[in-house]
Amino acid sequence: MKLVLASQNKHKAEEMQAILGDDVRLLTFDEVGCGDLEIVEDGVTFEENAVKKAITVTEKTGLPAIADDSGLCVDALFGAPGVYTARFAGEGASDDENIKKLLAELEGVGEEERTAKFVSVIALAKPNEKPVTYRGEVSGRILFEKRGENGFGYDPVFYLPQFDASMAEVSAEIKNSISHRFNALKLLKEDMERGNVL
Repeated sequence: MKLVLASQNKHKAEEMQAILGDDVRLLTFDEVGCGDLEIVEDGVTFEENAVKKAITVTEKTGLPAIADDSGLCVDALFGAPGVYTARFAGEGASDDENIKKLLAELEGVGEEERTAKFVSVIALAKPNEKPVTYRGEVSGRILFEKRGENGFGYDPVFYLPQFDASMAEVSAEIKNSISHRFNALKLLKEDMERGNVL
């Protein structure tokens, strides 16, 4: 089964392909001839952004498309950075710049108040059909400094109590079995196995 992935993010593509396994083949923008497609993520929720991306790609290619919009929601920051996760420190900000801003915003906030969750919303769009969405979450805490070399984004400062490790300290196999993206894709896979979608 082939799905166009509405993302240019290589890390995200690799992670999603690993979680979905061999039953699904994710096609990149380049493979379907829309490598120059720019989608403005102007939604106020993860759901809005994911649906917009999936529909845009389906309309452009005529193929089923899958999109993920995900981010970090920190309780002490009233859910921020939320939909602005990738550009928290400004458009084009690096992972390090975003982490630096996050830690600065949490200065003076105690360990117990640094609760947070990663959220992923997966949208699946097919030509002439209403898109469906799946939401996954993983809870944790924001560390005071970076730990670990794996993963990407905010993984080095996202602490997983059940592993006593940051998301950047656990293996890709562990991350892909507990992450917000895994939890959302698991719901999609279950729907596919039941024949509800595709």
